Amino acid sequence: MSTIVTHRPSTEDDVPRITEIYAHYVRSTISTFELDPPTVEEIARRRSEILAKGLPYLVAEANGVVVGYAYASSYRPRPAYRFTVEDSIYIHHEHQRKGIGRLLLAAVIEACESGGFRQMVAVISGSEGSVGLHEKFGFQHAGGLRSAGWKFGTWIDIVMMQRSLGMGDSAAPVER
Repeated sequence: MSTIVTHRPSTEDDVPRITEIYAHYVRSTISTFELDPPTVEEIARRRSEILAKGLPYLVAEANGVVVGYAYASSYRPRPAYRFTVEDSIYIHHEHQRKGIGRLLLAAVIEACESGGFRQMVAVISGSEGSVGLHEKFGFQHAGGLRSAGWKFGTWIDIVMMQRSLGMGDSAAPVER
C-alpha cells in the first residue's frame, strides 16, 4: 500500500521535527554550510521571520508525521532584491527519493508566484539530486562558486540556479 504524502503550512508544533530533520543535514552532509545544528528556539525564530515577510514555510506529512519541509526566504536583504527569493528544501533522510521534494518545491513556487515574487534562486551544494529536481521545475544554471565553503575538512563548491516566477522580468512588479 502506498503512503499518501500531503503538504500544508507549517505550525509552531512542527518546529521540533523540522529542527530534527535539519540537524541531520548539518551533522552529516554538505547540503548546508552550518556547522552546528540550531536549537528549536532558533529554528522557531527563523520560521517566524520568514512568515512575517509573507513567505511560505511548508511541511510535508506522511501518516501524520512531518517527513520534510521547504520554505522561501529573501535572497538578499537590500531592497532592490525584494522580488527575488531563495528556496530551501529538506527531506527526512529516510524519506528521500519518494517525490516529497517535488511536492514541496511545486508548492513553494506556487506560493511565491501568488505572492508577487518574480525570481527564485537555488543555492545548491553537494547534491546532484537537488540540481536535477530544480532542473525539472525549469531552473537554469546561473553560475557557481568554487570552494565557497569549508566543511568536513574539504572545500565545497556551490551551484547557483534560477527560474522566473509569474511574469518574471517581462513587466514591472507590483509593489507589495
